[in-house]
Amino acid sequence: MTAGRCVVMGVLNVTPDSFSDGGRHATAEAAVAHGLALAADGADWVDVGGESTRPGAGRVDAGEECRRVLPVVAALARAGVAVSVDTTRAAVATAALGAGAAMVNDVSGGLADPDMARVVADAGVPWVLMHRRGGSRDMYAEAAYGDVVADVRRELCRRVDAAMAAGVAADRIVVDPGLGFAKLPGHDLALLAGLDRIADLGFPVLVGASRKRFLGAVLAPPGEPPPPPARRDAATLATTVLAARAGAWGVRVHDVAGSADAVRLLAAVDRTVDAGRPLPDARPHSTHHAGEGRDRSA
Repeated sequence: MTAGRCVVMGVLNVTPDSFSDGGRHATAEAAVAHGLALAADGADWVDVGGESTRPGAGRVDAGEECRRVLPVVAALARAGVAVSVDTTRAAVATAALGAGAAMVNDVSGGLADPDMARVVADAGVPWVLMHRRGGSRDMYAEAAYGDVVADVRRELCRRVDAAMAAGVAADRIVVDPGLGFAKLPGHDLALLAGLDRIADLGFPVLVGASRKRFLGAVLAPPGEPPPPPARRDAATLATTVLAARAGAWGVRVHDVAGSADAVRLLAAVDRTVDAGRPLPDARPHSTHHAGEGRDRSA
């Protein structure tokens, strides 16, 4: 799973009702084209989901979820794209893995389907365990924390312990603090500030801040509504930098190109520092005052 830098996971929602891009990639053809574009923009993984997890979203049945995602997963895998399937159902995960997916991204942290651990353990693929409380319809009713970073850290540990007890190898586990899931904006900001404490668990950390509600709350001018999701990409890019600097394994984003450039630049800076070379200095090294000894006619 390592890329020598923070990896970028591109979001591909094959749904009519996702909060940011619902309906835009609802056909298999449109979804595959967008997945290929995400990979071309620098996505290390493309995360294909067929059921919205936005606040208040209803559920679809497993058959419909499979109908949405399996053709997309299969086509992208055939094209050489590393595909993750975003599902909480073991049956959907099994089918997607058979179609070529190589990772399972489970926003329930394994709580929604007791068979998921067995599926992941048998397949030997990475499993993203995200923190949340409640389902999409009632998550905010449980957004009460003492120290949100400590509470999320402790609850993630429980999910990791359960996964390992079910036979999932430790080196196949990725944890996600679940920004926006049973979290109010203040909780999300505190988790961003405390990502190093999540990373200290010793498992790869995936951060999904892209276009989320808390970014809109931060960006909203006083007395005005927040900007729509598509206008939160610059703020999302800032969260990518914060996550990479805190030691996150990866970020999950809608607009891949900016984050892909950012993590590669950060990695180049880190390699320069690690090699003991001074960072480039764009300032003139002459001891003359500015303008001295220059041809002013130039």
